[in-house]
Amino acid sequence: MREGLILVLLAMLGVCDGVTFGQLCSGNPTNRIRGSDKWGVGHHGARRTGHTHNGVDIVCQDGATVYAPFDLTIERRARPYTDPKKAAINNGILARGQGVCFKLFYVAPVKVSGSVAAGQRLGLCDQSDPTPYL
Repeated sequence: MREGLILVLLAMLGVCDGVTFGQLCSGNPTNRIRGSDKWGVGHHGARRTGHTHNGVDIVCQDGATVYAPFDLTIERRARPYTDPKKAAINNGILARGQGVCFKLFYVAPVKVSGSVAAGQRLGLCDQSDPTPYL
């Protein structure tokens, strides 16, 4: 199974200092942040093509369960891409909790609105693109 990531964009509407996260992804109990690889660097503030990364990339196996890191409310679906060719991996949610508003990308959500308690299942890490096999 290919190692994927969950892109967590924090600091959208609130201050992130002092926010405590529970485990976000099965298989990664410490919420390990993606280091440097062929796609770039996963830490907050990393330089990206033409911008600064405003999120944190948490390592997660493709197909792994994604959990609510704290009590939260899912506001709506969020999509990382506008390119229709990336529809197979264009999943995510916009959520609020602990005084922050954030996005989780590359998550196939079990629902796209409503309250979720800390530790409950949000969905599956979904960064696999089946296009080459179709």
